[in-house]
Amino acid sequence: MTQTLEINDLHVSVEGKEILKGVTLKLITGKTYALMGPNGSGKSSLAHAIMGHPRYTITKGNILLNGEDITHLPVDQKAKKGVFLSFQYPTEISGVTMMNFLRAARHAMTGTNMPVVEFHQLMKEKMKELSMESSFSKRYVNEGFSGGEKKRAEILQMSILEPKFAILDEIDSGTDVDALKIVARGINNMKNEQRCFLVITHYNRILEYLKPDEVFVMHDGKIVKSGGKDLALEIEKEGYDPLLNQKEVAA
Repeated sequence: MTQTLEINDLHVSVEGKEILKGVTLKLITGKTYALMGPNGSGKSSLAHAIMGHPRYTITKGNILLNGEDITHLPVDQKAKKGVFLSFQYPTEISGVTMMNFLRAARHAMTGTNMPVVEFHQLMKEKMKELSMESSFSKRYVNEGFSGGEKKRAEILQMSILEPKFAILDEIDSGTDVDALKIVARGINNMKNEQRCFLVITHYNRILEYLKPDEVFVMHDGKIVKSGGKDLALEIEKEGYDPLLNQKEVAA
């Protein structure tokens, strides 16, 4: 069954300053979308507003999940409904191992407390897919992680929680070539008709592996253009300036 996440004329302010100025998007399961744009265009702000970060105040518009208004639901309720956000800068949690953190997160999401041995086996399989050593499960969450390890940890969390709509905020930043390929492989392994990805990125390099169905470009808090994967290639070659100077507004 196809599911939808719709963002309708979303206006968002931070400390009284308008950051998003009327963003409209429709995301459908079974598809992968890319959101690109120069620094400060509002990409991460959109991700945080969708998820319900308290710093971002929605002043107009709404967010619909399969027609249900989830605009002002708490973060945990949105997560339970299948919306996931990977962070550009994941937080360190000292004293909490990856295994305990992810087991608790899965329990909170599903309401089912998977036995330790069964969960350990699940995590072992997921870590293998992401080329993680078994000792990774015993490390404290993001503490002392390299950039690539942090991003793989975000993909590991996503694979354990199995969201319907995954918003990946610059999942390629801070990664070397090998880590980028592993992260992309982890995302591709999760692609199916019941899941949707919105990949926020500055660069085409990860999109070469993910092959998005549609690319959106943001500028000054608005979606100013949309197109196929060739749009990302155009940006890679020409930069944003020629595109933004065209003053084309996405339908």
